[in-house]
Amino acid sequence: MIFDPWTLTWLAALLALLGLIWAAYRLPPDLQLSREVPPAGFVGRQLPYRVTARLRSRLPTRYVIEDAPPLRIIPDRHLRWGGWLWQSGEAQLSDELNLNTRGEYHWPETVLRWADPFGLFWRSTRLRFPTRLEVYPGVHGLRLPDLLRPLLSEGALSRTLGLDDPLSLRGARPYVPGDPPGRIHWRLSARTGELTVRELERTASSRLLLYLDSRGDEVFIESAVRLAASLIQEALKLDLPVSLSTPGGATPSGRTPQALRAALSRLATLQCRPASDPLPNLAADISLQAAGSNLIMLTQRAPADVLGAALRARTRAKRVVIVAMPEGFYLEPGESPRRQWAGLPDSVRELEKKAGVLADAGVLVFVLRGNQSVLRLA
Repeated sequence: MIFDPWTLTWLAALLALLGLIWAAYRLPPDLQLSREVPPAGFVGRQLPYRVTARLRSRLPTRYVIEDAPPLRIIPDRHLRWGGWLWQSGEAQLSDELNLNTRGEYHWPETVLRWADPFGLFWRSTRLRFPTRLEVYPGVHGLRLPDLLRPLLSEGALSRTLGLDDPLSLRGARPYVPGDPPGRIHWRLSARTGELTVRELERTASSRLLLYLDSRGDEVFIESAVRLAASLIQEALKLDLPVSLSTPGGATPSGRTPQALRAALSRLATLQCRPASDPLPNLAADISLQAAGSNLIMLTQRAPADVLGAALRARTRAKRVVIVAMPEGFYLEPGESPRRQWAGLPDSVRELEKKAGVLADAGVLVFVLRGNQSVLRLA
């Protein structure tokens, strides 16, 4: 085929133009992206977010921006922008993030695709705009006065939880059947002619240490971290300083938001450990807080070293509670009972046989089967 000079000239000019366009759009536009999202949330809840993208380019540009969050965090809308740009532009999306699984997440890279106005040459690059998000285990309400009942006398006064303080008097009220006879205010009853009882303040515990034995299967871990998070929240509502102990050590004890975040952050990333891993020195953890703290231990199979650790910790703690969850799950409030096909492990059966002797030594035992409500702990 023979081309005339004019055709060759036009072909050369077209190729030169295409080469110029290809070279002019080699570098990506300048993208600035910001994410406004709370640093942490709970499984099953939503977090508000707002993502703002600012794009600048010296040339007319077609673009596509994709900013997908981690796979287990689902936004209500797809974070994607597209269109064409001349010099600068800004776009913003805001909605809710659905938190599905506990853990620590780092927002992945943002994908930027760009091309010339004709869409002849598309290119892409990945840009990093670091965002860290923690998802804490889900929590549920608890009614556990016996489990969290403090046994110390040096704690703060409380109206809802604790032991009666005989030296305090909050007020008086009419007698109702079931009131202890020792609380009848005889002098006031004789003066008014109506049987009246004294209302006393209650003395709250000074410390609570929660230990989670992570030597179990994944089903147990997920149930245990939910129960642990619920216990921690309940204790803080009652103004009890709390600390969480795991094989990685104990979190700082306190009743502040920082202490709560430290414990929940540990629960968010807790993973299963081999059965051969040793237990931490719980007596030492209690000594670092204050002698006389209450200790709650969550375990799946309650092996012999858990019982030994509980007895050693009892020398420092005012009371120790072992909560065994052998089935790996339990009924949360509102759930229906499930049929159970497996029996208790031998180690848990032995623990139940020793429950009476352990109670005399100040170590309480609760075995929470898979078809029992967590409220049975009360």
